[in-house]
This record gives sequence, C-alpha cells and structure tokens, in this order.
Amino acid sequence: MRVRTGDPAAVPTAMPTGAPRWLPDAAHDDRALIGAKAANLAVARGRRLRVVDGFAVPVPVVDAHPTSPPDAVRAAWAELTDGGAAPVVVRSSAPGEDLAATSMAGVFESVIDVTGWDAFVQAYARVVASGRDAPMAVLVQRFVRPELGGVLFGIDPVTGRTDRAVIVAVEGGPHRLVSGEVEGRRAVVDHAGRVRDADGDPGPTLTGAQRRHLLALSRRAQRTFGGPQDIEWAIVDGHLLLLQSRPITTTAAVGTGPVLGPGPVAETFPHPLTPLEQDLWVAPLAEAAAHVLALTGAATRRRLRQGPVITVVDDQVAADLGLLGGATAHGWARRALDPRPHVRRLVVAWQVGRLRGALPALADRLLAEVDGALSSVPPPSTLTDVDLVRVLDNASSYLRSLHGHEMLAGTLLADVGTTGAEAAMAAVAHGRSQGWSDDDIVARSPVALALTAPTLGHRHPLPEVGDAVPPSEELPVREQLRLRVRWVHELTRSVVRELDRRLTERDLLTGTSVADLGRGELLLALDGMRVSGTRSGAAVVPLPPAFRLSADGAVVAEARDGAPDAVGAGGGRGTGRVAFEEPAVGDVLVVRSLDPGLAPLLPRLAGLVAETGSPLSHLAILAREHGVPVVVGHRRIRDLVAPGDVVVVDGRSGTVEVLGSPTGQAIR
Repeated sequence: MRVRTGDPAAVPTAMPTGAPRWLPDAAHDDRALIGAKAANLAVARGRRLRVVDGFAVPVPVVDAHPTSPPDAVRAAWAELTDGGAAPVVVRSSAPGEDLAATSMAGVFESVIDVTGWDAFVQAYARVVASGRDAPMAVLVQRFVRPELGGVLFGIDPVTGRTDRAVIVAVEGGPHRLVSGEVEGRRAVVDHAGRVRDADGDPGPTLTGAQRRHLLALSRRAQRTFGGPQDIEWAIVDGHLLLLQSRPITTTAAVGTGPVLGPGPVAETFPHPLTPLEQDLWVAPLAEAAAHVLALTGAATRRRLRQGPVITVVDDQVAADLGLLGGATAHGWARRALDPRPHVRRLVVAWQVGRLRGALPALADRLLAEVDGALSSVPPPSTLTDVDLVRVLDNASSYLRSLHGHEMLAGTLLADVGTTGAEAAMAAVAHGRSQGWSDDDIVARSPVALALTAPTLGHRHPLPEVGDAVPPSEELPVREQLRLRVRWVHELTRSVVRELDRRLTERDLLTGTSVADLGRGELLLALDGMRVSGTRSGAAVVPLPPAFRLSADGAVVAEARDGAPDAVGAGGGRGTGRVAFEEPAVGDVLVVRSLDPGLAPLLPRLAGLVAETGSPLSHLAILAREHGVPVVVGHRRIRDLVAPGDVVVVDGRSGTVEVLGSPTGQAIR
C-alpha cells in the first residue's frame, strides 16, 4: 500500500480529467472537484491525523452519472487493493456535502466491503447516481474492520454546551449507528473525559484512556478545521482512526435568564394574541406586575432588570416563574433564606402593613372611578379618530391600576366568597332560560364576560353552563377588580373594531386588520399612511410549562424531573398531526427507526419521532439542519399516540405531548 505525503507547493493548479487524487495530495485541490469530504480527509492526513489511505475521483466533467469509473482509476484501485485482494469502501464526496452550513449527512450513497473490480464498478455507479441531478466526486478508501466505532461530537449538539462532548460507541464500524439501525452507547463527557451522563443500548463502554484519546482527536480536528467537528471514528488493532470529519452544522439553542412559563397568566390570556392585543393589554399587565413586586419587596430592582416579569413569546403570554410562579421555600425556610437586609425587611413590612389596611378603600375608589369612566364613554361610532385613540390610552392606564390593585388584593387580602366565574355562569344560565342570544346576555349582564377570553376579533361564544345556581354572596374585592379588567378589554375591542371599519373604508389597510398592527402602525394609518400587518401566519406551537429563552429568542424547554425513555435530538419544537406513514405537509412522522430513505420527507415535517436511533445519526443531523424537532429512542410511542393525534414534539427535552389529552402531561 502506497502512502502519499506529497509536497503541497508542487500540487498542480489543474488535474487531468478523471485522474484520481491520493490522500493527502488532494489537500489543496478545488473542493468543487473532489468534494468537502475527500478534501477534509486529505487535510487531516496532511496534519498527521490517522486517516485510512485512499484516493478521490474528481467530479465528472462530461457525464454527471457515468456507469463506470474513468480509465485512470483502475490503476489507483489496483494499487490501493493490492491487485484487487483487499476490499474498499466507495463513498460519496459531493461538492455540497460536509460544509459548515449543511452536512447533507446520509443523503448520498456509500458502499462498504467492496471486493473485486466488477463489484467496484457497480458500487462506483451507485454512488455517482445518488447525486441525482448534481455531479458527484467519489472517495475510495481501504476497508477496515474495527473492533469499535462510533461518532464523536466536539460539543453537545442537543444542549449546545461547549464544555461537553458526546461520544456514541458501537461494536464494529459506525455505519450502523449513523444509518439509525442501532442506538449505540451514548456518553456525555467533560473535557477531562469523565462521564457526566450515559444512555442508549447496552453495549461497549469505552475506557477512560479511550475517551481521552477521542477528546484529543476532537481537539486536533477542531484546530485543523477551525471549529467543533462531527467525527466518525474507529478503533482498529488498538489504533484510533479518523473516518470522517465535518463541521457541526446545528446545535440546540441554549436557554439563559429566568425560567418562564404561561401558567400564571394563562387564565387571563389563554390564546395567542395579535400585535395590537399585546400592545394594549400585555404591556399594562407587565408594568403593573413589576411595580407590585417592587412595592411589596418580593423582588429587588436588580432582579427586575434581568428581564420582563411578563412577556410575549411566539404571540403567547408568559411570566417569570421565579417571581410569579410561586416560591419553593415556605414558612421558616423562606424567612431564613430571605436575602433582604434586616432594615429593608422592616421597611417593606411597614409599607405592606399600611397598604393592607388601606387597600379595600383604595380598591373601592378605583372600582367607582372605572365604572364611571366606562359608563361615560359614548358609542365609538360617534367619536373622532383622536378621541378613539385617547380612549385606548386611558384604557391602558386603567388596566395598569386594575392589574396592580388585583395583584395586591390577591397577595394581601384574604378574599373568599363568590368567584366571577360563578356569577357569570348564573348570568348565562338565566339568559339562556330566557332565550337570549350571547350578545343580549352580555349587554344585560356584563359579568358573563368573565367566562370568555379577551379578543379584538369576534367575541368567543359563551359556554354551555347547564342549570347554574345563582351566587349567594357579593363578589370579593379581587374578583371585582378582575371583572373590571375584562370590561376594559371589551371597551378596547369596540374601539378597535370601529377603527378597523374606518381604515378599511379609507383603503389604508393592506390585506390585514387593525388587530394585526402594532400601536405605532395604527397611528401611522390614522395619519393617512397605508400599512400592513406583522403577523407571520405560521401555526403557533404551544409554550412548554417551563422554559428559558436563547440569545436569539428561541424557546428552550426546561428538562422535566426524572430520566425519560426518549432522548431529544434537537431541532427545536413543533406541532402537527401524527402520521405513521405517507405524512402530509406539517405532520409529525412516527417511525420505528431512522431510515436514511426518509431524508426527502424532512422538509415537509413538523416533527420526527423514532422508536430507536441516536441523536447523532445522519437523519437526526439532517432534521436539525431543516429545523425539524426530533425525538429518538421513544420505545412506547406507537402505544401512546395514534394517526391523527395532534402532538407537540420537543427536540431538546425529548418529550412528545398530546394536545388535549386527559392528563395534559408529556408522554415519556
């Protein structure tokens, strides 16, 4: 077997058509001719990394799909195989393969353990044809029979942690792993080679020395290629070999900052909100929450500067669970762990004590003021544009006050008695018994609005309530404040619908409605400028119960307690209907294994769930590149979902949640 070392300075700028290029002589060749896979191995060989000997056949110049290799290849094949005695691996090396932006992992053909010229010609034709309409270079290497093989990621591609590497090992070569045929034994290791997490099939467990050698290989490859690498490796006769190295094209978003969740605000805003709903309703709520937390000493100003207490993520409202989601320490533990200085605690206690005594009277005055303001607003159709905008601004001010007083009442007052929902159910039951329409019920008994979520569009229908019993007690202060919040929402709805009618008549809305505008865009439209909405129209994926945001605003679900059977393989989060075969656009495909033949389906999927497989398989890598969330190793998935179920797939936490299930919990 000839080992080429070559002088890079002597490499010609052009090569004869079809002339094979030996590794590492091809290190400086044009990657458009020999492909990134062959070029990367040539560079690695030139840097004295252990790479299996071989050669690259350049992209065909005339025929993109030749049925046989060029004549010049036979001599190189004979030299590599000792006259045809040794087997080879025939691999794709497309110009667009193994690049920093896209790996195209597993898309093209590779044929292993090829012995004899006739078999080589057939394998060569298969690999070239797998390029379909694109030219294909071919990489030919001696076939080795590893004791162990696998995949090594220089960083954790699922969590995005750069202080971790992921090693998956299988017996034999890595081809069964990357094809998704087997899961392998997966280990997450730190930079010293210590195992921090492990899962997958019972299989080979690498020694500490083997893990350290793999990490050393990862570091050398990263220095060679300028970034973390996705490496296929093998151990042959005790020697660690580099079979392939390519940039890690996708990593999961890393969540930072406070833990958020919809729980504390889901009752007020259970549905996605339009841009104008966010501006008119969420902003006053967020300002009120921050003010109350500071006033009661529940949060320092420094803590409040870390991020908004209440925010909007993917058109859905979420709250800082650390501030509004309930504390984990109670009683003596909470007092003992209170970090506030003693003097500050005394000041806060004094403020809160005075506030508790004054709050009922303050709330009564606010309720009377809001009721007076609501009853004094003329029909929107009789107001000028300027007056309508003034009503919206005043409504925002009242919402800040109402939300603030309502939060204080919930914190400081022992409000018990009838709830707004009970009073609303009684009103709806009475109206239905009289044969009234929903509009008539709301007009006669506005308390019924407590049963519907606010919207600037068509009002949600009132629910069926059966024979509700009329409440026997007056609404407590907190419930009265919450009811006024809902009435102010309804006032803004009537104003916005009038503005929508006027701007539509003036032809100032470009294929949109006022609700899809931000407040600034609304003012521009009222000044005579044509505007269009900002909503994407994409399907909304429900927020997880707890999550953080990455630097670019992506939702990163917090891992649930306990070790799930399934493993998240990245790709974000998605929702769609379950399909076991022949998925439609937007479906979640559930399969038994990550068959590489599924690659063409990926762009149309909202998610992919497999009973077996590894996060480091070719198909999982491709799915991440397409932004398709993937969960692998979910052995019970076909028992828990059926075709047509609507599910949310979380590629980080490894959960698959059925929307509307009786438990509402994630499937494990």
